[in-house]
Amino acid sequence: MTRPLRPLRHFLSLMDLSTDELRRLIARAVEIKSAPGAGPADTGDLLRNQTAALVFEKSSTRTRVSFETGVAQLGGHAIFIAPADSHLARGEAIEDTARVLSRMARLIIMRTGPHERVERMAESASVPVINALSDFNHPCQQLADIQTYFEHRGDLSGRRVAWVGDGNNVCHSWMNAARQLDFHLAIATPAGYAPNRGLARQCAAHIVLGNDPAAAVAGADLVVTDSWISMGQEREKAARGVAFKGFCVDREMMSRAAADALFMHCLPAYRGHEVSAEVIDGGQSVVWDQAENRLHAQKALMEFLLR
Repeated sequence: MTRPLRPLRHFLSLMDLSTDELRRLIARAVEIKSAPGAGPADTGDLLRNQTAALVFEKSSTRTRVSFETGVAQLGGHAIFIAPADSHLARGEAIEDTARVLSRMARLIIMRTGPHERVERMAESASVPVINALSDFNHPCQQLADIQTYFEHRGDLSGRRVAWVGDGNNVCHSWMNAARQLDFHLAIATPAGYAPNRGLARQCAAHIVLGNDPAAAVAGADLVVTDSWISMGQEREKAARGVAFKGFCVDREMMSRAAADALFMHCLPAYRGHEVSAEVIDGGQSVVWDQAENRLHAQKALMEFLLR
């Protein structure tokens, strides 16, 4: 019997969801977390006897483990494809890989560098494609971050969030979240490390750009940072260490935020660089909840795309 055709949905950016869909997905992630494998949160047979192809052109800990675990908990099997394991590394067209994987897998989960690579995968795939990270954004991480804030403090709407550090892919996802959920995002980066200008124009009503971390953090309900050196930027380590001097989120900086402010970091973290040990290991830190919520948010996402 032929299955009825459903509209094909991909998840390459937070903007691929409507605001209502995003809120419902986060609520579903919380529900799945609260009652794994039982009752209304049961998702056990969603991927029964099916596979998900994890095309990872960049290394990972949390993303790989959370997706492989999530696929298994949905009843399926994850096939991990590292760069040396596929013909993409030998120059096979992404479009050809997408067409072949679509014949064998129910989902394609891609972690890559240039964002156009995951866009090309989605354009030629006939199954949902999930962006598990690109150089431009990291929407799966953002789902977990939003879920974490909702669990601890409620809705982000109307809140003040401070980003301190590099205007990187995670920062870009926070910018999209600000316009999706209607909160104020103050971004402090060193000169020359600001986020994408085009995206900044699109998000202008919800963000403020600057170079003073103390000003950005003042009165914030949430303070967020990330490593100063993303994958592929290792040669810039010395230069970035100089440029980011004064951007470490330490106790003094957190004291400028609201008294009940939370701290987030998507990990991996380098204590003494972008964050002090006393902050990331302290009572305001929710980074371990963030890490766990990658599993629950991504299960809710896979369910959304497949159902």
